[in-house]
Amino acid sequence: MKNICFAILTFFMLSCNKKHEVVRSFCYWKTDLNFNSADDSLIKDLKVKHMYIRFFDVGWSTYENEPVPIADIQSINLDKSNLEVTPSIFITNEVFLKTNKIQLDTLAIRIIKRIDQIAEGKRNNRAKEIHSKINFKEILIDCDWSPKSKENFFYLLNQIKKNSPQLKIAATIRLWQYKYATKAGTPPVDKGLLMCYNITKPNDIKTQNSIGTNKELAQYITHNKYKLKLDIALPLYSWAVVFRGNQYKGIISDYDKLMNDSIRLKQISSGNYLLKQDILVGKTYLRNGDLIRIEKISNDELDKMISIVKRKIEIDNQTKITFFSFDKKHINNYGIQNLSEYYARF
Repeated sequence: MKNICFAILTFFMLSCNKKHEVVRSFCYWKTDLNFNSADDSLIKDLKVKHMYIRFFDVGWSTYENEPVPIADIQSINLDKSNLEVTPSIFITNEVFLKTNKIQLDTLAIRIIKRIDQIAEGKRNNRAKEIHSKINFKEILIDCDWSPKSKENFFYLLNQIKKNSPQLKIAATIRLWQYKYATKAGTPPVDKGLLMCYNITKPNDIKTQNSIGTNKELAQYITHNKYKLKLDIALPLYSWAVVFRGNQYKGIISDYDKLMNDSIRLKQISSGNYLLKQDILVGKTYLRNGDLIRIEKISNDELDKMISIVKRKIEIDNQTKITFFSFDKKHINNYGIQNLSEYYARF
């Protein structure tokens, strides 16, 4: 009997530790995508097979009193990368709070048409050339819907599926939507992309790291009963959050030169700095006395976050493990070896 129990326990432990050849993926959320040889090398070295590419956004137009596609990606060149692509569309929650079913019927058609136009390179005269035709089997709809907007959001998803039955439809799942699935609802899609970052609001001066911590992530991934098959998105970026007199002033992404300026910047605690002179960073004017909080997920923190995900989320060889976002600066900061090991952890 003891031998049988030991065998069962051993099998269970091996099953829990089983690793998979997951689909290595990235998100790309910039307005132009023109990969050069350095980008292609990173893709090859990391064995990346898939990429979510933001094609455009959808916002509410007060002038037209309806939802409209905006902010198209201006160029795409993936000739040498040989990546599987999922066109991604961000839709503001405001759209679903203000729109009606008739408008959503039209929006579903417009979204599919716009995706096809971008994928085929058929653009308006203001846009740059799409260098290569994009073939795709799936689209991702990104929206932080609320209990008040979920009915309209879910209706749009059904209409998109109705108008493009040959495509797989995926939706982003925020952590609160995962934990409180009964309240948030489960979107009528083929798959979800669980967004394991942006856990707290950056505008709170007491926040340690709004991108996320493993302790906060563990508070959301508390069960394994979500009704959708999930892909996983993890953070691979950093930024500087600026406060002036305890008041939130914004986020700066390109802060590297400032961090190397020991004359203008004084470290006052771990991750927190005080500006000692007025300075222009990019297009942002910072003042003497501004508090700057640098937020980044450390290697150790990211490793713990992966462990939390693995304990609760079912992973298999079709699971996309996605890092947000594809940026040479952040990839080089973490290192090819470390990133490869993160993928391999699954």
